[in-house]
Formats: sequence, C-alpha cells, structure tokens
Amino acid sequence: MKILQTIDNNFETEFNEILSRGAMDIDKVEPIVKGILDEVKNEGDIALIRHISKFDKWSPKSGDDLKISTDEMKKAYDNIDFELKEALQLAFDRIKSYHEKQLPKSWLDFEDNGTILGQKVTAVEKAGVYVPGGKAFYPSSLLMNVIPALVAGVKDIIVTTPVIENKANELLLAACHLCGIDKVYKVGGASAIAAMAYGTESIEKVDVITGPGNIFVATAKKMVYGEVNIDMIAGPSEIGIIADESAKPNYMAIDLLSQAEHDEMASSIMITTSESLAKETEKEVYKFLESLERKEIATKSIEERGAIIIAENLDEAINLMNKIAPEHLEVVTTNPFALLPKIKNAGAIFLGENTPEPIGDYIAGPNHTLPTGGSAKFYSPLNVEVFMKKSSIISFSKEAIEAMGEKCALLAKTEMLTAHQKSVLERLK
Repeated sequence: MKILQTIDNNFETEFNEILSRGAMDIDKVEPIVKGILDEVKNEGDIALIRHISKFDKWSPKSGDDLKISTDEMKKAYDNIDFELKEALQLAFDRIKSYHEKQLPKSWLDFEDNGTILGQKVTAVEKAGVYVPGGKAFYPSSLLMNVIPALVAGVKDIIVTTPVIENKANELLLAACHLCGIDKVYKVGGASAIAAMAYGTESIEKVDVITGPGNIFVATAKKMVYGEVNIDMIAGPSEIGIIADESAKPNYMAIDLLSQAEHDEMASSIMITTSESLAKETEKEVYKFLESLERKEIATKSIEERGAIIIAENLDEAINLMNKIAPEHLEVVTTNPFALLPKIKNAGAIFLGENTPEPIGDYIAGPNHTLPTGGSAKFYSPLNVEVFMKKSSIISFSKEAIEAMGEKCALLAKTEMLTAHQKSVLERLK
C-alpha cells in the first residue's frame, strides 16, 4: 500500500492519479451496450431470453419464466432465521424513518393581487430498481433503493437482478417480501436496464431507474437517460478517511479494507497528520488481509488503488479530501464535528471512531447509494426526490394580468414571439 507525503517531489503526480480513479472507459463498451439496448428495444422478451442464455447459464423457455413469484419471496423470508429477520426489519425501519424526513411538500403562495403561485409534488408512477448479482449479492441495496420509492409514494416498483443458473439469492428475495415487492425479474446487466427503459412483453416500461451495477449497467443507464430518469452513473466503491494521531490504526486499517473487499477497482484513501499512524495502519492492513474471505480482491484493490497520505496539518488534509470528493468519508479526529463545516465534497460523512462506514451500508438510515469517482462535487445520495417530480402552479387574476401584462408582452415582442405577445394583449383589451 502506498504511503505518500505532501512534501514529496512527486506528490502532485501521484495525487492526480488518485483524482482520476473514477474514470471508466465507457467508450470501449458503448458499442456493445448499444447493441444490447437495440436488441431489447426491438425484440423484447426474445432478446432477454437470448441474453440470459448467453450470460447467466440458464435458458428461460418464455417471458413467464423471468418473473419470481410472490410465493417464492415469502418462502425465502419464512426460511431465514429470527435474528436475520430482526436485522432486516431494523434496517427497514431506520431507512424508512430517515427518508420520510426528506419528503418535499406541495405549497401555494397567495399574493395580494390575486396571483397564486406554487408547487405540486407528485410521485412517479413506475420505478425500476436494479440489484447487482455478479460477484456478490446485496439485499441492502434492495432496501436502499426500494424504500425511498415506497416513501415517495410510487405505486408500481419493478426489481431486476441477474440470477446465475436460475438460482435466486434467498436473502434478496426475503428483502423483497419485507418491502412488499411483487414484481421481481431474473434479468441482469444492460439487458435489464433496456427492459425497464423501453418495456418488453413481460417487463413494463418505468419512469426512473436506480441502483448500482458494473460498467455495462452504468453505461446502459447513461445511454437510456432521457428515455427515463436515472439516479446517477456510479463507479467502483471508495472510502476516504481523515485521521489525526488520536485514531486507532486497527480501526483505520479494517475500515480501509471494508471498501477494498468490494471490488479490485475500489479505492481506499486515508489522509492523516500522523506519520506513525500511517505506518501502523499499513501494518494492520496486511494483518487483516490474511483473514478476509475476499482476500484476493481486497489485496489487489489496496495495492493498486489504495494510499495513505501524510499531510502537514488538518486543513491541508481537508483540502486534499475535498478534491478527492469520496463516496464515503470517515472523520476520525479528536473533534470531528469541528471539521464538518470545512468538508464540502463527500457522498456520506461518518463522524467519530464509533461510526465505521459499514454502519451506513446497513442500519444507520441514510442511503448508501452514493456518488463515486469525484461526482460528490455535484451529485447527491439517492433520495426520495429521485422518485418524485415537481409541477409549477400558476394562476393570475384579472387584476394581476392587467398589472403585469404589458411588461410580459414587451418581453415577448423583444424575442420576436408575436403570438406570445398577442396572447397576453388579447386579455388586456
């Protein structure tokens, strides 16, 4: 694992590599993804069945074979043990409670001259949620994507997930049952995104698609944006940590590895003011690696995309981390809340040594679908409003249009839009 110092001669070069970590070579896969999208758009279920037979090691006989029954979901839920049910329910309740606080309101403003202006907030009718199923299964992603849609008031939620050899993940099905989902389809990759974006004989077209995925899923979401709305184009997972001498090396090491075990392309970056913490944390990383089930993945991630940076002070550490704009940011310092106003760019901020990133992945409540690759500079976490749309409300009285109509008509005339101009003037006669 690299240890860098900001005073090193080659630091700028090394740091620029970190800043470019989110670059996905979408150009290379775009032609492949476009072909998949076009096939599903034009052939519907026939294309889906062909893609599943090719990539997922089983062959559906018809579109009916793609759907998972609610009985299967209930059976999966009934089969999990009591403690796991309790854990799922705790996560469900906390995620729901947090997202309920995000609900925007419709409003009306009444002016003295009879003008009424306002905003009407409405949930989209249909939402599509993609849940990955390649290297690992993530029931937590199901909860994080479905619950905000439920809170928003979406009536029709469709879930798609790849099912290798026609064996669905039991815990994922249990989570679907807990959420009351009745439309789950065994379709993955760009094919699933195409099915939800365009609709097929078996899968309905939706209004918005959310959920993480590999580069093919991310590219497909990018390419169907405009046909439907999407949450974001997310890349590999990442964690940033700002730490001072008060931080415990074993905590820092395992927290860095909590993202490295996701993916070989995941990034784990710690910036600290303590050289001794940097060296001790590196030692702890290699100790913990030996006990990880996903040791090979985590090792490649840590060695190729992990780094510990030694900064001269906390202000420099924060400045560097704001440039990185990490998906997850832990602040493990003597007084983490004092640094909060200076943090500008992060998907989720975890304050204090007892708030490891995995707490946010599962039970804290805020959404774990977060912007990656530096996009926290302009993107927000998945939230209730992604599943809602806003309509402006305008109502002018006779008094109001008489007071403002001439100025409106003048602006229309300036833009040479005669019908616009006359539409107002007709009402002033």
